[in-house]
Amino acid sequence: MSASPQFSGFVQVRGAREHNLKDLSVQLPRDALVVFTGVSGSGKSSLAFGTLYAEAQRRYLESVSPYARRLFHQVGAPEVDAIEGLPPAVALQQQRGAPTARSSVGSVTTLSNLIRMLYSRAGTYPPGQGIVYAEGFSPNTPEGACPNCHGLGRVYEVTEASMVPDPSLTIRQRAVAAWPQAWGGQNQRDILVSLGTDVDRPWRELPQDTRQWILFTDEQPVVPVYPGLTPEETRRAVKRGAEPGYMGTFSSARRHVLHTFATTESASMKRRVQGYMISTECPVCRGKRLRPEALAVTFAGLDITELSRLPLKQVAALLRPYASGQESGHARLVQQQPEQALAQRRLSGDLCARLKVLLDLGLGYLQLERSTPTLSPGELQRLRLATQLYSNLFGVVYVLDEPSAGLHPADTEALLTALGGLKAAGNSLFVVEHDLDVVRRADWLVDVGPGAGEQGGEILYSGPPAGLRQVTTSRTAEYLFRTVPVHTHPPRTPSGWLELGGVTRHNLEDLSVRFPLGVLTCVTGVSGSGKSTLVSGVLAETLARHFGQPPVDPAADAPDDGEPGDAPAALTTQLGGDVAALSRLVQVNQKPIGRTPRSNMATYTGLFDHVRKLFAATPLARQRGYGPGRFSFNVKGGRCEHCQGEGWVMVELLFLPSVYAPCPVCHGARYNAETLDVQYRGRNVAEVLGMTVDTAWAFFQDDAAVFRSLDTLREVGLGYLRLGQPATELSGGEAQRIKLATELQRAGRGKTLYLLDEPTTGLHPADVDRLARQLDRLVDAGHTVIAVEHDMQLVVGSDWVIDVGPGAGDEGGQIVAQGRPQDVAQAAGSRTAPYLAQALGTPERRASAP
Repeated sequence: MSASPQFSGFVQVRGAREHNLKDLSVQLPRDALVVFTGVSGSGKSSLAFGTLYAEAQRRYLESVSPYARRLFHQVGAPEVDAIEGLPPAVALQQQRGAPTARSSVGSVTTLSNLIRMLYSRAGTYPPGQGIVYAEGFSPNTPEGACPNCHGLGRVYEVTEASMVPDPSLTIRQRAVAAWPQAWGGQNQRDILVSLGTDVDRPWRELPQDTRQWILFTDEQPVVPVYPGLTPEETRRAVKRGAEPGYMGTFSSARRHVLHTFATTESASMKRRVQGYMISTECPVCRGKRLRPEALAVTFAGLDITELSRLPLKQVAALLRPYASGQESGHARLVQQQPEQALAQRRLSGDLCARLKVLLDLGLGYLQLERSTPTLSPGELQRLRLATQLYSNLFGVVYVLDEPSAGLHPADTEALLTALGGLKAAGNSLFVVEHDLDVVRRADWLVDVGPGAGEQGGEILYSGPPAGLRQVTTSRTAEYLFRTVPVHTHPPRTPSGWLELGGVTRHNLEDLSVRFPLGVLTCVTGVSGSGKSTLVSGVLAETLARHFGQPPVDPAADAPDDGEPGDAPAALTTQLGGDVAALSRLVQVNQKPIGRTPRSNMATYTGLFDHVRKLFAATPLARQRGYGPGRFSFNVKGGRCEHCQGEGWVMVELLFLPSVYAPCPVCHGARYNAETLDVQYRGRNVAEVLGMTVDTAWAFFQDDAAVFRSLDTLREVGLGYLRLGQPATELSGGEAQRIKLATELQRAGRGKTLYLLDEPTTGLHPADVDRLARQLDRLVDAGHTVIAVEHDMQLVVGSDWVIDVGPGAGDEGGQIVAQGRPQDVAQAAGSRTAPYLAQALGTPERRASAP
């Protein structure tokens, strides 16, 4: 193919075999917006990221010293014969795994560094105070952190009321709820018996000094423990010095809570003890996290924390006069210290230029101090995109992973404008995308398929978008050119209404809203309008409290992920309507299903329990006495002990990052040879874990329990995933659909309310239709589904729409419109309405409506 006048040249790929790619070759234009499409799992990311970006990074790192290479996260050399004409590449991927709570919008964009420099060099200091250097304005450094709260802004303590919620109980009846629930708690109770405390007397009747010592002492006496003996028998045993069962160390309830919170690696343990802690604002810094010297410095009358709490659009407006030198408030300062005036103008100008990019991307509602765990993956990716837009690089390939994820269609327009700016600057854009609005704007389409996993990995089409219409095997073409009818159903009537009143949190102020029961409701609105705060935050917490369920995800809406917060807003929210018609709440969000490679889809859904029982029932396993536990890679016995069931071992390399290589003993199988001797229908347990859901679906057709799980996973669009694929390799959208499939298997009990957070994330339009049918199944079974959603394909097929807005941040937080999709499509003042009307208004879609 010769270079077209439109393009400066082509990137040529020959023999790509990464993951499921089938030795494919393709030519991609440079200086163009190239969009990779195909059903979920078809091989798009394997081509864009696993092959093209990996090779670009490998070539760049070969020019870097071995010592410097250690500082890079290296993705490894791809399986490909040759790639020619490939420029340097920059990857902007969806964030996987949880960022830390101390990471913020300011740190991700590097704006915080400039703000701190501005305050240090151009701030207004109190008379007589020395200069505070830039690091002194950061709560994450010893120079800047408040000495009382260590830069957290809050102090955490426990009280008798928080640790002993029911003082009518005795110690034996677990009055001290903060102690561990299992043996650890029993151990402390037995120790108290040896110490002579009456564990059968109601807590409130014990002497005050005894109660205080049990809850708050720092002493850790070691005493003989006699498990199983009565208090009287224990007293006699202690008196005569009998041989104890063991020596036990006492730990007060306060010590246990604070030590566990500070040191545990277990998220569930941390959540449990967090429930006994009371969080209050630090009295020294008043929640501002900094030393008094830093907070005494102001700029435009604000200290640095006050500035960091303003929406970015307000920060930009405040800085513009300083950037242009028109601010009169500092006239005297300018005369006295011209170097400060120069620093003020230059730093303000740089900040305004960087903020303009963020505002153009629709992120003006965010604050600099907003912590990254509270951001959506789409918001995080746009923040990183803004940094690249400002960097003004030329001649590079930007590889983007679904940049429209989490974006309202109105915000996608701003994204496309930003991508156009990168292209106009002389760069190439390789974008993995499902959003049809982005696909239509491509200069060049690469459609990968036809199916997912082993059924994919081929190039169905590569060329200008219009040519895809002729490719009959392409699922993308069906939706791009609207030859497939929209998924619809007869309108359903609500069986009742759930009412929330007095909702106040973030940008929601005293809001009242009604949710219909027994139908599918989509909550829409621009990014940052308050949808997730309303549904995943307040509604979820209020219902969890009503049902007596533990908070589904207590840190999801908190400013500091993993830290105890104030009393949730749910306490001030009134819950009414037909809530008695519901029996439980299920929240299905995009949090990971596990934080280590030992967690995977097979273990999370429970289908691996059935698989292990099938292997344990084989003749050879019964002959050898192997139970189901033998076929777990997490416990001793069946696993390979060299790698302890990981399948991989870490190899330390001098001057290079540590790499993982297959275990030399089990060769990645994770099990020992004796376990692998056992086969079920010609396959050992490691081979079963290596199967995709689609392959396993055919393999286990005769086993009802396993087949039902696999069938549900296929229906939510996950047929391409391997059963043993580690949780750490799964995207947020994949994790959410695994949770949804797990719930679908047990959907028979009572009337359940399902809360979903953008369930279409990462889904091809064909998979969105499959997901919609699964949600309809839930509704038809009598359940209620409420989904926060941007994809108009799913919204069109819902029964009720609640549109939040009209804008983002302080311009949002109101119910703009609600009703059936066709009613909301006509609503004046709704940013969603025109896109909903467009989705409803095509002739093909009208023809398919019931």
